[in-house]
Amino acid sequence: MLKRIRVEQLQLGMHIKEFCGSWMEHPFWRSRFVLKDPKDLERILASSIQEVWIDSSKGLDVPAGVSAVSEAESEAQVEQELQVAAQAQRQTGAVSVAVELERAAQICRQSKQAVVSMFQEARMGKAVDAAGAQRLVDEISDSVARNASALISLARLKTADDYTYMHSVAVCAMMIALARQLGLDEAQTRSAGLAGLLHDLGKARMPMEVLNKPGKLTESEFGVMKSHPVEGHQMLLAVGNVDPIVLDVCLHHHEKTDGSGYPKGLKGDEISLFAKMGAVCDVYDAITSNRPYKAGWDPAESLRKMAEWAKGHFDHQVFQAFVKSLGIYPIGSLVRLSSGRLAVVVEQSSRSLTMPLVKAFYSTKSDLRIPPELIDLSAPGCNDKIAGREDPAQWKFPDLNELWSGLPNQSW
Repeated sequence: MLKRIRVEQLQLGMHIKEFCGSWMEHPFWRSRFVLKDPKDLERILASSIQEVWIDSSKGLDVPAGVSAVSEAESEAQVEQELQVAAQAQRQTGAVSVAVELERAAQICRQSKQAVVSMFQEARMGKAVDAAGAQRLVDEISDSVARNASALISLARLKTADDYTYMHSVAVCAMMIALARQLGLDEAQTRSAGLAGLLHDLGKARMPMEVLNKPGKLTESEFGVMKSHPVEGHQMLLAVGNVDPIVLDVCLHHHEKTDGSGYPKGLKGDEISLFAKMGAVCDVYDAITSNRPYKAGWDPAESLRKMAEWAKGHFDHQVFQAFVKSLGIYPIGSLVRLSSGRLAVVVEQSSRSLTMPLVKAFYSTKSDLRIPPELIDLSAPGCNDKIAGREDPAQWKFPDLNELWSGLPNQSW
């Protein structure tokens, strides 16, 4: 019997079916488990969650004489009620980057914890909780709907140690933004997001000494790493009833349009639209992120390099849509203005891909920092413009990320 009860009625031994409320409000990335640890009960009581669904056929029931808040005859009834409640709580109205960044930082922190738990469970042979993963995707999707740049930009700022986990979050967010840019419907967009989140699940089966190696992989080690799409695909098949789009992207996100990719060496139209999307998002996040063996490239420079590779690596239309979803100068790009000032891109403009909102903070004429100034390059009457990209590695500004995000370094 499925019963909705107040958290104060929870007892050790009860089987938690679902938490009532936003995924962001409860302290676990997954539901559907028997409550055994007193510390877990304390964490639930300390959270803002007020009610949960329990399954008395799989755990303890409420004591005789104690009334549940409500009862349900089927899982479908519970799921429908949760969806209605979640829809009522969703906030997807457009906001500025500055407004969304704080919330995006919280989503990044909790998403990382969720993906760490997911990978740990996968290493122990436990099946992936697809429903729990979808709820995480929905939170990321809503953030992207409010402002596509905020979470994507923050997720790029992962440390080398966080790469494997935050990479999944970043690719999820970019897949959602790209799907909307391509005009895909909401169901396809949700599938694309889930595919992005789970595309690298097979890395949970890779040897840790290879996965986290600080130097270049040997040919043998690279051969091991190349098995992760097949491993992830098998893990998802074992779950059963997984979205075919998710299975496809997991297996084929390393395919290239010229046939030089893996594991199948597919080329051109043999590769699905979603796998082509996964390939672009995966590569962009990989080259812009700090890795154990190299520092990430500047976002704008990364897009320039990807454009050079596009003929053999990526589908042209998908890549062009990807650039439009991020901007030619993505948030965080270091640019030189025609006035001689250096600036960091802080937000895209709806008027032009080449004239974003920037924050100027350094004068190359005097070689001195200057008071930061926000400049909308697309505004009527603005005489300044971007003269070119700059390499952050050459300038070594320690606060570049703080300048565009407005958040203390590593607070995300």
